[in-house]
Amino acid sequence: MTPLIPTMAASRSRRARIGIGILSACFAWTLGMPVSYAQSEASPGGEPPLDPQLHERVLMLPGDSAHPVKLQVTLMLPDGAGPFPLAVLNHGKEVGDPHLAPRYRSVYVARYFLSRGYAVAMPMMRGFAGSGDTFDAQGCDAQASGLSQAHDIRAVIDALRELPEIDGKRIVVSGQSMGGWNTLALGSLNVPGVRGLMNFAGGRGLARCQHLQDDLAQGAARYASQTQIPSIWFYGDNDKVFPPNIWHAMFDQYHAKGGDVELVAYGTFGKDAHSFLAYPEATAIWMPRVDTFLKRIGMPYAVIEPQVLPAAYPLPTRFAAVDDVTAVPFLDDNGRKGYRVFLTKEMPRVCVISPDGTVVESDGGYDPLARALGLCQKNGRACRPYAIDDAVVWVKPMDVPAATNFAALDAATAIPYLNDAGFQGYRKFLTLPKPRAFVIAPDGTWAYSVRGFDPIAAALRSCGAKHHGCRLYAADDAVVWAQ
Repeated sequence: MTPLIPTMAASRSRRARIGIGILSACFAWTLGMPVSYAQSEASPGGEPPLDPQLHERVLMLPGDSAHPVKLQVTLMLPDGAGPFPLAVLNHGKEVGDPHLAPRYRSVYVARYFLSRGYAVAMPMMRGFAGSGDTFDAQGCDAQASGLSQAHDIRAVIDALRELPEIDGKRIVVSGQSMGGWNTLALGSLNVPGVRGLMNFAGGRGLARCQHLQDDLAQGAARYASQTQIPSIWFYGDNDKVFPPNIWHAMFDQYHAKGGDVELVAYGTFGKDAHSFLAYPEATAIWMPRVDTFLKRIGMPYAVIEPQVLPAAYPLPTRFAAVDDVTAVPFLDDNGRKGYRVFLTKEMPRVCVISPDGTVVESDGGYDPLARALGLCQKNGRACRPYAIDDAVVWVKPMDVPAATNFAALDAATAIPYLNDAGFQGYRKFLTLPKPRAFVIAPDGTWAYSVRGFDPIAAALRSCGAKHHGCRLYAADDAVVWAQ
């Protein structure tokens, strides 16, 4: 009998079911099979808990004293005692009742500033979430609307100065959408200690307002004429709320009236650039430009707490089209169902896979890649990213040599060195899923490995542990043996 080493088949999946919680919904397609999980940060049942890593807490602070109100403010702090420079982040407005809006947490921008040693405050405007009073859109007067909310933001800044953790002389203010417009309005108040303004897709408008472009351009001009604080603006060409004709007109008027402004026009981003800040991929665009801006205005910009930032995302590859379900390795029909679920999700979204056929998809919220990989690890599986948003990032796990003309793939008896038991082992190998590799040695030893991240290396390693001259005979659907 020739020696026979054990085959290295796919690892057995454990029986598992994942419960349903407030912050994540996870499901298993088939009990006892490789499992498909989904995870989302959408939280219809309530808000996410306060994050102790970020020293997060919620305060109720006074708004504009001319119109008394209590405003809900989320405060996050870096490690240490402070006092810390302050970053104030202003929210936008979604469709619907503002009082039903969740607390604004702007996870990527907040973590950017925390990583650089800033305290981060995110006030909810009056009428939003837990803040008092009602939201007053001020009709179609964009300038008045921004100034009204700017007075509330100034009051919050004044209250935060009284905290021992806050350095009230080093402040930057940022905002997204309506919050970007409010940030520009705040700039016109020249609040002491505010050194810079950051506007992400800023603007303000109502569907019934017929002269939105002119109103915003004129409002920007009036803000600029009274602003002594430098600003940086970020806009995309495919912004579905404020298209280029609107933000170009705003910028031109702001600059013409003496505003110290830098425009970052980053072109097309995703399906709607208005959601730019919600995507991890956007950080590679805005973070370096904000670093440079902060350095210019004399504010901290170097990373001192890297642990609060998301890991870098892998780059797209040409492995397959994102909607090519059949190209995803390791999967059976059950796993392919899980991948199709991923393709229906809104972005940001991530799909990771395991050699045992497990599929995990995660969408929305902060760092969906880390969440998906964490869920895999929690359930005893080793996963790697396959797709992120609309791009496949999978790197083929093994480098398959070029096919040779030594023999047809299914010609088992053509394989050198083997006896009948070896031929039978090879025929079984041909029934197994890919990726797969079959190796042989001159003493008749054979081994195969399937579904792992690198079956060729695994099979050669197993064979070479006790035998000499092990070589690859076949990989996936090709015979690669050369005499």
